[in-house]
Amino acid sequence: MEPVLQTILGAVPRATAFWLLIPLALAIAVAVAALPRGVRAPAVPVADDNRFAAELEAAAAEAAETAQRRRTEWLAAQTTVDEAWQAYEEASEAARRIAAATAFPLMSRRRKPGENVHRQRYLHRVATELCRSRQLSIAQLADVFAHRGWNPRLHPVQQEPILRNAVRAFRLEAYRKAVERERAAWRGAEAAAETLRTLRADAAAARLAGPAAETAEQHWWTEQWTPAELHAAV
Repeated sequence: MEPVLQTILGAVPRATAFWLLIPLALAIAVAVAALPRGVRAPAVPVADDNRFAAELEAAAAEAAETAQRRRTEWLAAQTTVDEAWQAYEEASEAARRIAAATAFPLMSRRRKPGENVHRQRYLHRVATELCRSRQLSIAQLADVFAHRGWNPRLHPVQQEPILRNAVRAFRLEAYRKAVERERAAWRGAEAAAETLRTLRADAAAARLAGPAAETAEQHWWTEQWTPAELHAAV
């Protein structure tokens, strides 16, 4: 009987400790469940001591925007060149077709009174319509009205090929101007791309070198060239 009693008395402390641990575990579980989910400790910003590299990276970001804009302008200029050439080819074909259709000379006959006035009005009217549709320039229209290089007494059939040749000359000049603008846009795009490549390379080198490699000259550069000024310079 005595050994059994000793076993029972020895098990009492362990049972008591077990039952005391259960409420403690429940309290811990409730406390954990009450914590807000998705809350993270705010990230501590890391100070960037490499001022020169940071300035170069900001300038490179501005240069990237400028390079993209210049490339877009160049692509638009290319489209304008293609359209101008297509317009010139159409005008040239129309001039050849009209010249072939009016190759035969007109039969000379006595003009009626006032016929020269009608011919002049016809020339002025057709030239004005072509200028309004942007097939003749203002300067060409002024020459028509001033009769500089134009004979207003010619028959309308004779005036037609001359007008079409003037349209072809206008289209050719427009194409040449479009080519000049496209070349200028290409040079601007290339210069912006070269500036971007240089800035990115300098920024990478400065970042790898670390803040200790900064010199007085680099500090002067960062004070003189802000991203806005670099954007304007590019």
